[in-house]
Amino acid sequence: MYSVGIAYLLWLVSGCGALGFHRFYLGKIPTGLLWMCTGGLAMVGSVYDFFTLPGQVREANLRNALYMSMNSRQNVGDSHGKWRYVNDGEARVVHEKESIERTILKLARENKGVLTASEVALSANIPIEEAKKTLDTLVSKGFAELRVRKSGTLVYTLPEMMDRDEPLEDF
Repeated sequence: MYSVGIAYLLWLVSGCGALGFHRFYLGKIPTGLLWMCTGGLAMVGSVYDFFTLPGQVREANLRNALYMSMNSRQNVGDSHGKWRYVNDGEARVVHEKESIERTILKLARENKGVLTASEVALSANIPIEEAKKTLDTLVSKGFAELRVRKSGTLVYTLPEMMDRDEPLEDF
C-alpha cells in the first residue's frame, strides 16, 4: 500500500515535484517521465500534485488492491467483497460477514427446513447463545417454529422450507 507521507516526501525531494519522483512511486510512469522532462509542466503540475496527492495515493491504493484481488487465487470468483476507505486513507477490499438470518435461511434450505442453534452457531461462526436468540426472534415473529424431535432434541423449523412433515412434536 502506498503512503501519503512517502508521496509528499518524494514530491519534496524531487524539487517540489518538478522531477516527478512521487508519480513514479504511485505507478504513473508516463506522467512521471513528462514531469521529469518538463519540470513538472513548468511547476503548474507540481503545484496541482501538492493539493491532490492524498487523492492520488487513494486512487493508487485502490488500483493496487483491485489488481491484487483479481490476481489472487483466494478471491477469484468472490463477489462478496466491497471497497472501503479506512481511516489511514487506504482502499481495501473488505469481505463483510454474511448476516445471521441469511446463514439460517441457507442452512434451513440445506437441512430441509429443520435446524438447531448449534448448527447455526457453527455455520455463522457465532456463539450458541446468539444463534438461539436469533432463532427465538424468528419464532416470535412467526417465521419459524420450535419443535421437539422424538429423541427430545429441540429443533427450529421453517415450515416453508420443509418438503414433508417430520416426525416432530409441538413444544
